Amino acid sequence: MTGRLSFNKYYFVLAIAVLLIEIVIALFIRDRFIRPYLGDVLVVILVYCSIKTIINLRPFVAALISFLFACLVETGQYFNLVQILGLENNQLASIIIGNSFSWEDIVAYGAGALIIWCVDVKYKAAINN
Repeated sequence: MTGRLSFNKYYFVLAIAVLLIEIVIALFIRDRFIRPYLGDVLVVILVYCSIKTIINLRPFVAALISFLFACLVETGQYFNLVQILGLENNQLASIIIGNSFSWEDIVAYGAGALIIWCVDVKYKAAINN
């Protein structure tokens, strides 16, 4: 049954692993590819794994929700949400929410959603065979 609350330790471990990678990227990487692009791909995967940790959803639904959530955050960047909330001096808020809209980020979010959806579908198919 899908859409019900249940704890999934597999996705929990994956979410923690991706979170740790994201923290390392945010704190230590200052390049023109890993931080801006791979970081955005991974953030959608992090959201996906976090959702699947607590809610049993079909992979496509979880991927779509993850992508839309990331797009919502990106839209907040377009409207300068960090400044509106008065958090422009809060480094953590600036990192999490971000402060500059980019269509390239939307593409990276789409790539992340597509990657995790394909991996999850392939993984589930391998388990069921």
